[in-house]
Amino acid sequence: MKLSEFNFTLPPELLAEFPSDCRDESRLMVVHKDTGKIEHKMFKDLIDYFDEDDTIVLNNTKVFPARLYGNKEKTGAKIEVFLLRELDAETRLWDVMVDPARKIRIGNKLFFDEDETLVAEVIDNTTSRGRTLRFLYDGTYEEFRKKLKELGQTPLPKYIKRAATEDDKERYQTIFAKHEGAVAAPTAGLHFSKHLLKRLEIKGVHLPEVTLHVGIGTFNPVEVEDLSKHKMDSEQYFIDENVVERINESKRNKKRICAVGTTVIRSLESSVTADGYLRPYEGWTNKFIFPPYEFKIANALVTNFHTPKSTLLMLVAAFGGYDLIMKAYQEAIKEKYKFYSYGDSMLII
Repeated sequence: MKLSEFNFTLPPELLAEFPSDCRDESRLMVVHKDTGKIEHKMFKDLIDYFDEDDTIVLNNTKVFPARLYGNKEKTGAKIEVFLLRELDAETRLWDVMVDPARKIRIGNKLFFDEDETLVAEVIDNTTSRGRTLRFLYDGTYEEFRKKLKELGQTPLPKYIKRAATEDDKERYQTIFAKHEGAVAAPTAGLHFSKHLLKRLEIKGVHLPEVTLHVGIGTFNPVEVEDLSKHKMDSEQYFIDENVVERINESKRNKKRICAVGTTVIRSLESSVTADGYLRPYEGWTNKFIFPPYEFKIANALVTNFHTPKSTLLMLVAAFGGYDLIMKAYQEAIKEKYKFYSYGDSMLII
């Protein structure tokens, strides 16, 4: 398929700047693959589509405050530093993106607080906006990480034009977030409340967790018309033995296995055995899924509404069927569903 086939016009007022008042009271569009039927519900109605011994797989990655603002030495120019991943704990090397990048060269130093306790030196260029920084901090590693958290801000997506608030620290994080390492939230999971999880548990629905640390590559634009030539950035993920047993049991019993978000789907599809079952894994994936694609594990998907031409939309179209998903998106625009990270959601069954 071609990149242009995933373009559509999204009215700017449908971009969600803020989350819904209550997590599970966002809207939920239910799309039935077999009949093409589309229903309009609330997220808390999700429970009605699952029975005892069905499985809903969650991503328990935790977002860290990845956005820092520093000042360049001598000129004092304000520079945004977006932490991508730690390369070496001992030498405090980090892979980052900087903005404006044209002002930042190898050898430059950045100062992040008034008393200059946290400083970074640029030691390499990785891409046009990517840099490798060595942080200089007079303290233990634990104190250094604490300082990063103090100075860092919640990494809201760029389309949200407002500054991050105290509320975002909680709302741009799933309630089951455990393992820190993501620079963006696995947004389909943001809709789950404690109350909804408890109701699902009482109903006998299994809720195993995988970990995929969402990287900035998730949002990188696709710049080639031929999708087979697009390369995804690698993201780290973990699936342990207990989770594998639970999901494979559901598959053997032909129960519903629902992936919460594109990150979960990519984790599951990156760890499939030759006979179509899941295996434990700890490593990296750069799997890019677009139509046509045969999914081996999940037979249901919860996902938010994504941007035109995004790899996320392509995965969803592969799962739900291109024609049906593009029709559902037009319906979502007509019905004024909210899009993107803080937006509404879709259940494909």
